Amino acid sequence: WGGRRTRSQTPAAPAAMETAAALNESGAAAPRLPAGGGNSSLELSSRPPAPAALNPWDVMLCVSGTAIACENALVVAIICYSPALRTPMFVLVGSLATADLLAGLGLILNFVFQYVIPSETVSLLTVGFLVASFAASVSSLLAITVDRYLSLYNALTYYSERTVLCIHTMLAGAWGVSLCLGLLPVLGWNCLHDRTSCSVVRPLTKSNVTLLSASFFLIFLIMIHLYIEICKIVCRHAHQIALQQHFLTASHYVTTKKGVSTLAIILGTFGASWLPFAIYCVVGDPDYPSVYTYATLLPATYNSMINPIIYAYRNQEIQRSMWVLFCGCFQAKVSFRSRSPSDV
Repeated sequence: WGGRRTRSQTPAAPAAMETAAALNESGAAAPRLPAGGGNSSLELSSRPPAPAALNPWDVMLCVSGTAIACENALVVAIICYSPALRTPMFVLVGSLATADLLAGLGLILNFVFQYVIPSETVSLLTVGFLVASFAASVSSLLAITVDRYLSLYNALTYYSERTVLCIHTMLAGAWGVSLCLGLLPVLGWNCLHDRTSCSVVRPLTKSNVTLLSASFFLIFLIMIHLYIEICKIVCRHAHQIALQQHFLTASHYVTTKKGVSTLAIILGTFGASWLPFAIYCVVGDPDYPSVYTYATLLPATYNSMINPIIYAYRNQEIQRSMWVLFCGCFQAKVSFRSRSPSDV
């Protein structure tokens, strides 16, 4: 009797499982089974798909963009607020701060659109915006270098109207070229329909990033040449002053050394930030892990974070304007020395 009871109940288990499976396939509500049961995966399949996990590199780029936007927004506000900051030098610093501000906003928008509105079209627009912003930033750095060279080489005629026209022409050309570079991927020079032509920065093509890298290398070489000439002029001026005073004082040596060191820091910071990414864009392959692209792109964004410190916050006129802006009044006991564009 006991054995017959066991045999009569054994087929009931498969029948129950088949019935439950039929109910699940028909869309009926299945009973919730404890973890480890045969239908435990059916509960997960009925849930909506989980959102994409945040990439830590994207978070760091967004944080970097936020810091860049805040720093440069302050510089732009100070230059726009202070009527005294209208010389060609501050026009160039304002152009650099504006470009870096747009680059920071572009990094933030890229993060938001990537995780909130995932779309190839939006991604293309964001990448084009970033290309134009960073190109304008690098071009503004070149314009500042040219301005510093002219302020030393043509010191007597620097403050003429011709210099102002030259500066405005340089900025118009720099922003025009940067805008064209940003529009190229938007107007069709992308790899959305041909994945084999993609570069390490999707959706830019290999030929596109090669053009951008070649442009950067050219600008970097021009800046190196101009800064070498600036160093020669500074050393020559210091030597002439020493000859006029018939001896070389320690202050002349310290001033010359400080100027050359500052130029080396400016050029070294720019090269260390952008060179790894520019080189990787040329030699990298889209099949390489994306971590290589992130690891070279993130330091490049740091250049836009350092630019306000080098070109704006160290300037005495901007420091004075910050006192006026934040304190509402200028304390006379705090002395500021007006700096010329040739100061480095």
